[in-house]
Amino acid sequence: MLVGLGLGPGNPELLTLRAVRILKEADTVFVPGRIAADLVAPYRDCVVLDFPMTDDEGRIRECLERNAARIAPVAKDGLAVFGILGDPNFFSTFSRLCGIIAEHYPGIECSTEPGISSITAFAAAAGVPLGGGFIVSDGGDPSALIRLKARHPREIIAGLRAEGYREFILVERMFFPDMRVYRGDKIPEKSDYMSVLYARR
Repeated sequence: MLVGLGLGPGNPELLTLRAVRILKEADTVFVPGRIAADLVAPYRDCVVLDFPMTDDEGRIRECLERNAARIAPVAKDGLAVFGILGDPNFFSTFSRLCGIIAEHYPGIECSTEPGISSITAFAAAAGVPLGGGFIVSDGGDPSALIRLKARHPREIIAGLRAEGYREFILVERMFFPDMRVYRGDKIPEKSDYMSVLYARR
């Protein structure tokens, strides 16, 4: 198995307790650079992989395939952890790495463990409370929406369909022992106050 592990925004005190445990349990920890390696160092030795900052898609692809080939033998029979700054689901290299793994090593399962993302870290660093709606983008046109406190998800979905959204996932009581994940037609009429609805065009 390959786990993308969020290491937070760069301060060693902002690693989660869960992240520390997973680092210690891993058979091998891989990281994409020196900052991530320094965050991991108090808990584990790690393998630093080369992920160049470039817009050259051919070079990026070649790099991902080379790194996937190093990770795959560990992930095939044990627990490989890829530690990444921020959260592995927000604008990260990990999703692209998983695509390469799925293509060349289809028997390897990929999953993620959250870290403090740059979005929440920014709000704390800047002293900016983020209330109401706001847009986060890396420069591309937003294609997805996240709705918090989705207590009447079916009603919300009806409105979003009119705006061109087609894919829906609801997570209720996220990371609590009774967490539930619903997709598509399985999404209920009503859900807990602590529910998050994801929609994609």
